[in-house]
Amino acid sequence: MMHSLELEVSRRPEVLERVLRVTRHRGFRVTNMQMREQGENTLLAITVEAERAIELLSNQLTKLVDVNLCVIKAQEAARQAAR
Repeated sequence: MMHSLELEVSRRPEVLERVLRVTRHRGFRVTNMQMREQGENTLLAITVEAERAIELLSNQLTKLVDVNLCVIKAQEAARQAAR
């Protein structure tokens, strides 16, 4: 199943690596990722694929010190991104 997340993270060199590591360790595969800077922060839009509940990943990402916000987007948005 495809899931879509939007994250607001601190603009630091190691943040992207931490987010991807947690994603992989939780059993999700990144299928699409977009990143843009906004002031002191970086906005990440990530589409992942897995049979696991997206809340498992969202809860773990929220625990990262440099993640300011993690929002699960609607399923329809994730389906469109996969096309």
